[in-house]
Parts: sequence; structure tokens; C-alpha cells
Amino acid sequence: MNPKRHFEEALEMFAEYTAAASTTAHASRNRLAMTNIRKMFLTFAITLMGLAVVALVYLVYPGTPSKSKVMTFEGFIELPRGGLLTVLDYLTVNDQTLFVTSESSGALFKIAFDRSDLKASTVSEMPGAGAAHGVAVLPDVNVAFITRSEANTVDVFDPKSLHQLASIPVADDPDAILYIPSTNLIYVAHGDPNMATLIDPQRRTTVGTIQLSGKPEFSAMDSESGLLFQNLKDTNEVAAIDVGKRSVVGQWPLAPCVGPSGMAIDSKKRRLFAVCSGNAKLVVFDLEKRRVITALGIGGGPDSVSFDPRVHRLYTIGKTGEMTVIQQDDPDNYRVLDKIHTHYGAHTLTVDPVSHKVFVAYASLLAHPRIAVFSPTPTAPEVNVAPSSSRMFMTTLDDPDPHH
Repeated sequence: MNPKRHFEEALEMFAEYTAAASTTAHASRNRLAMTNIRKMFLTFAITLMGLAVVALVYLVYPGTPSKSKVMTFEGFIELPRGGLLTVLDYLTVNDQTLFVTSESSGALFKIAFDRSDLKASTVSEMPGAGAAHGVAVLPDVNVAFITRSEANTVDVFDPKSLHQLASIPVADDPDAILYIPSTNLIYVAHGDPNMATLIDPQRRTTVGTIQLSGKPEFSAMDSESGLLFQNLKDTNEVAAIDVGKRSVVGQWPLAPCVGPSGMAIDSKKRRLFAVCSGNAKLVVFDLEKRRVITALGIGGGPDSVSFDPRVHRLYTIGKTGEMTVIQQDDPDNYRVLDKIHTHYGAHTLTVDPVSHKVFVAYASLLAHPRIAVFSPTPTAPEVNVAPSSSRMFMTTLDDPDPHH
């Protein structure tokens, strides 16, 4: 026997054995790794499904708003269901009637509410084609107007019977709408074309347009100066418009506001309020000095703001469903009283100036859309109409004379 050859064969056998053992171990490790990966994917899928179920339940079930010391939740007014998903838009109060538009179905809901008994409220519906947005009701005349962005029309309807009377073709993307008594004109803001349309409510036809330098969102009428103020979302500015002259007479920045959307006005105290969808702020604009004087942090994705001058309150809400309650101590000073969690997608609200109830529109998935109703808590010191008054807000407001 050749010792050298024997040694070489032994080395070859050892190498083959080592290689086989290594291959077996590697395959075993691969199988173990694949098993672990499958377990990880299964755990991830189960977790994802669980989160989806939780999110679905959260979106479907409206729940009850969070507790507040300054606001009382009175309950819901349920609306007819028009599909799997309902997204509501503008709310407009006219006496004891609340008009609510549906952006998703094009329907208009009319709620005849009882200020003393919500359960006595009745709901009727006017169907329509094209996403519905703003509503303007003419005083002392049984005529109202509604904007429809997909159809690009302003429809005329009877606010009592909800029968459509006419349809006025307008430019693309009609959104906010206002009736201006001093000029007897309907003002319509168009987002995408950066313009506004003027409509003669008697002839029911367009009579003019106003070109804007940015994308208009909400607008507000100043009863003192007679000017209409229009926010411009993409330029973060506010424009003053003389509707009678069909022209923009001034334009100012709203910094630090990013993406101004909803707007309200306190004409007597010369203040304009704008919520900022881009950075979750409310800015207060001095109408005389033409500049922002303060800014407050509010709920995320704000889209709507309403001002109640009798109780000096501001209410804001946005896509996160967080309603912010702000007290106006004086024209230059404001305090956040509370942030109330409502429901995701509840992004618009309005306030009834007589009962001081706040109406919040809930978006809905696989459920009936609804309006949440709140009222200021009478025991909260901030709801006193006057600091020297011993009567709380609910009693004092029965007196029609604001000077008493």
C-alpha cells in the first residue's frame, strides 16, 4: 500500500464529508429561515388584518364625542344613507332649518330642527347630480341656490318643497356661494379656474365674473365696509373684493397660515378668522390694520370655522374630527378652551346664532350619515353673555335686545 496515496484518499473523503455536511447544514438553515420568514409574513398579515378591522370599525361606528367641560353633546340627527361612503360638505342655517350638502352623492338634506327638542327634528332630501357644496338662501323670497362641482352648475330650488326650479351653467369647480344683499347678487367661488361668478337671482343668469390671483376657498361678507373677503388657498392670502365694481381692491398675506380654507368674520370688532389646512392653525386678521395679529394651534386638517358673536366663541373642525373651542376675550386675545374628539372625516360645522347650538357633519362608511349637535355648557363661566350678568347664557339669550 502506498502511504501517500492512502493519505490523499483520506483527505478527499474528509473533504467530501465536510462538503456534504456543510450542504446539509446550509439546507437546514435555509429551511429554518424560510419557516421563520413564513411566520413573520403570517404575523404581519394577521396584524395588518387586525388593524384594518379596527380601522373599519372606527370608521363605521360613530361613537360618542369626548367629554368636555365647556360643551354638552346633545345627540345625533340621522340622515338618509345614499351609498357605502357619504362625505358631507357645507352646513347652512336659515332660521330653524339646517341645509346639509353631500359631496359624495350630490344630495341636499333639509333638517327642520326644534331648538328645544332635537327628537322632533324632521329630515327631507333633494337628490341631485354632481357633487353638492354650498347653499345660499335668499331672505324673504322662497328661492335658494346650490353649487355642484361635477356638473358645473348652480341649481335654483324651492327651499320649502325642495323642488328644483332652474339650473345655471357656470365655470368649472363651483364651491362656496354667498348672497350679497347690497348688490342683490349671488357670488360663487370657483377653485380650479381661480375666479368668481356673479349671478342675478331674479333673472337666474350669470352677469359677470371676477378673476382672482389664487385658488378661492371660503368667502365672508363684511357688513361694515361692504367688501367681500375671499381666501386664496394656494397663495396663503386674503383678497378684498368690491362686488359692485367687479374688482379686487386689496390683497394681503395670511402668514403664518398655510392653505387657508374655512373663514368667518366679526364685522363689528373688525376681525377675520381663517383656518389653515396646511399647518393646523387659526389666524386672526385685523381688517383695519390689514395684518394677522395672532395664531392658535387647532385640530388637524381644518376645513371649517364658525363664529358666535353673542358668546364670543369660535369653533373649528377638520379632517381629523377634532373640534376646537376658542374663546374671544377681546378683539386681540383668544384662548383655546377645549379640543373635542368627534369622528374622523367630520370636517365641517356651523353654529345657530339663536340657540347657539353647534352642528357638526359626520362622514360615514357603511352607516347612516349624521349631524352631531352640541351646545355650550351653561355652568361654564365662559358662556356668560356679559361678565356682570348673574344669568347664564341659556337664560340671557331669551332677551332679543343685545343691549339688555
